[in-house]
Amino acid sequence: MATDTQTAVDRLAEKDRRILDFEGSWWLYPQPKDRAIPEYLGMSATRYYQALRRLMDDAAAIEYAPLTVRRLRRVRRDRSAQIAARVRGRDGS
Repeated sequence: MATDTQTAVDRLAEKDRRILDFEGSWWLYPQPKDRAIPEYLGMSATRYYQALRRLMDDAAAIEYAPLTVRRLRRVRRDRSAQIAARVRGRDGS
């Protein structure tokens, strides 16, 4: 259990910090994102995106990388709204 004196850096695993750091600056890498993920993080793109989804709801992640996590949450919220609008459109509601 985390104590009040622990920082986000202490509460997040190094791998999670590297994922958030990469997500916050992936466009700086010379190759496309899907090729940079395995090269710089040593994991598949599928695992990377699974980890990102988990980190979006982690309090330590938002403390560690607030702009990145808020952006990810906004993208998720916007995509959910678009899907819901399409579904409503098909239902004729």
